Amino acid sequence: MREFQCGTLVPGCEWHTSAEDDAEIVRRAVGHLRSAHGETLIRETMIENIKKRIKPAADAA
Repeated sequence: MREFQCGTLVPGCEWHTSAEDDAEIVRRAVGHLRSAHGETLIRETMIENIKKRIKPAADAA
């Protein structure tokens, strides 16, 4: 299991998600950035920043 914490990208945001694969986490994170943070244009650099912050889930250790 893998996870992404939005607060690592947007300070103060407590939203997080987890999934078996990184592609699903990226999909969810992009949706969150659009709905919660008002992002209308998701650039490739933003996708790369999300991917860099995906980690093994803490409860999977």
